[in-house]
Amino acid sequence: MLKPGSRLKSATCDTEVMVIRCDADAIECGGVPMGEARPADPVAMDPAHAAGTLTGKRYINSDGTCELLCVKAGRGSLSIGGHALAVKEAKPLPASD
Repeated sequence: MLKPGSRLKSATCDTEVMVIRCDADAIECGGVPMGEARPADPVAMDPAHAAGTLTGKRYINSDGTCELLCVKAGRGSLSIGGHALAVKEAKPLPASD
C-alpha cells in the first residue's frame, strides 16, 4: 500500500505523480513500475501504455480506490496491474440563481 503524499517517478519518461490515496502496491507508467527515483537510463516504454499524462490532472482506477495527481507530464500512461487509469472528471458546480 502506497502512502498518501508519496512521489513516484516513471522509469520510461518524465511523468511524476503524487499519491492522493492508493491501496495498490505498485503503479506503472508506460507499462513499467514507477519508483521514488528515476533510473539513469530510461527503460523502453510499452506502446500500449503510451497515451501520456497531463500536469494537474487526477487519475483514478475503475473502482475509485486509487487516486494520483500528475505533477509532471510525460509520454507514458498510468496503470495498475496493466489496467489503465482514467482522468478524474471534475464535479459540476451547483447552479446559482
